[in-house]
Amino acid sequence: MRSRNLVRGGSAVAALTLCTSVLVLVGNQASAAAGCSVDYQANQWDTGFTANVTVNNVGDAISDGWTLEWDFGGDQRITNHWNATVTQSGQHVAAKNPDWSKSLATGASASFGFQASYSGTNDKPTGFKLNGTACTGGPVETTTTTTTTTTTTTTSEDPGNPDGHVANPYAGAAGYLNPDYVAQVNTLATSTGGALGTAMRKVAQNSTAVWMDRIGAITAGRGLRGHLDEALRQQAAAGRPLVFQVVVYDLPNRDCSALASNGELEVSKNGLARYKSEYIDPIAAILADAKYRDLRIVAIVEPDSLPNLVTNTAKPKCAEAKSSGAYVQGIQYALDKLSAISNVYNYLDIAHSAWLGWDSNIVPAVQLYTDVVRGTTRGFNSVDGFISDTANYTPVEEPYLTDPAKTVGGQPLKSAKFYEWNPYFDEADYGTELYRRFVAAGFPAGIGMLIDTSRNGWGGANRPTGATGSTVDDYVNSGRIDRRLHRGNWCNQVGAGIGARPQASPRPNFDAYVWIKPPGESDGIATKTEGPNEEGKQHDPMCDPTFRGDQQSNGGNLTGAMPGAPHAGVWFPAQFKSLVENAYPAL
Repeated sequence: MRSRNLVRGGSAVAALTLCTSVLVLVGNQASAAAGCSVDYQANQWDTGFTANVTVNNVGDAISDGWTLEWDFGGDQRITNHWNATVTQSGQHVAAKNPDWSKSLATGASASFGFQASYSGTNDKPTGFKLNGTACTGGPVETTTTTTTTTTTTTTSEDPGNPDGHVANPYAGAAGYLNPDYVAQVNTLATSTGGALGTAMRKVAQNSTAVWMDRIGAITAGRGLRGHLDEALRQQAAAGRPLVFQVVVYDLPNRDCSALASNGELEVSKNGLARYKSEYIDPIAAILADAKYRDLRIVAIVEPDSLPNLVTNTAKPKCAEAKSSGAYVQGIQYALDKLSAISNVYNYLDIAHSAWLGWDSNIVPAVQLYTDVVRGTTRGFNSVDGFISDTANYTPVEEPYLTDPAKTVGGQPLKSAKFYEWNPYFDEADYGTELYRRFVAAGFPAGIGMLIDTSRNGWGGANRPTGATGSTVDDYVNSGRIDRRLHRGNWCNQVGAGIGARPQASPRPNFDAYVWIKPPGESDGIATKTEGPNEEGKQHDPMCDPTFRGDQQSNGGNLTGAMPGAPHAGVWFPAQFKSLVENAYPAL
């Protein structure tokens, strides 16, 4: 049974109840070859850090339990831990296997994590020992006395998954490079040449997601199996775990409040049944193939779906999706199927701060997501976390607008026209607040947040260096790095840039920054065409640079969209060039 009741930063350490009985058996001495190596990765801030530790057994198989020990070199103090029982005495630390994972076969690895505080320096520890043997990377002949200890332990920490479901799939892992996307980028880089071409090639070195945005995508071209086979090859070459990201995106009445990414299935035409039998079932069957069991497969589940049930039910297709239960039932079915596969990690899309940041939206959104997840077979254990800003442009941070309550001209920053009393200016603050609310609603503390940073960098010559002005609007407009005309604009935005590179554990309770929307793939076609394309995608006026939206969609502003864009998901070289030129940090 899969579980994700993990303890992460910001939560209290789970209490342990030890010792209902202890049985010790001492056997004869025996000779064994022991050996290990350790991968220790830390992400730190001013006074604290999180660490993910992977111990690799390169000696004889261990069947009766393992303990990894080391000494800190400073005043590090562990405050939370997950996927192992971690104890500390002074500078000495011991991490003991959870009860469900005593065995460690030759060539196998185990991962656990912890959060700690520190002051001064925070050097990586050395001198790791596994069951008393120094971790030097190779087997060492040892003579030991076999001792088996059986201890009954009750803990509210995660019992994990005996098949290796780790706390954070991105920690210590390589990322999948889609060969088809890499080829597109490098072809454009070659034709462009010069410094810009060199910068373009750097984009191709970063992992992006594979989108299953229609039934045909499962088998078309390379297909899902082809990508997974390539992921196996890349993992073998990397010599470490690899994360493969797949976007599950084909609900009936998909993208119900817009047109650019409309899908092929309709609620009124047996869409939910087809979604289950023709889309989710084949995807789950492929992912469950035993040959892919060592991959870490991250499923990004149905972008822009549940948020539409919070804010857009006045639109007919969204109303139909709600009244029929198609979105809720479809997502629950997908979670049930995918969470049954131990190496699949489910992250539900949770829109972005500019969509759900108001209390009037975030409160019902958290309740809706909680109800949906509780209704799955595994409940809270069917999800590993949430992702915000998928295919959107809201920055991770607004460095010059850090306090929404700060007053300028007698008005708080959040009252500015650009923010419209929304107190969440960026995805870091939004994700942190969502994490707090979801845990309070009953989700385990081990849920992790993701942010899609593929297009929210906002660099280039027009990036501000501070905020000034005597009125709240002048101050906000001078300091915001988000240079959209309105936060409701979402299609192929002029001036946007590639954001932070994909990375694991970038801040407490965030599993990773990721690139789910491959930079350079269009959001939607700029000019009106005759009906939808073969994938069901249509022209949306919000992709027309000459169109002014309504008050709800974007305050009646121009869309800020780039001209000449093709259909959603199609390679858009002009956009890619702009994203590279405006990348922050620069490529």
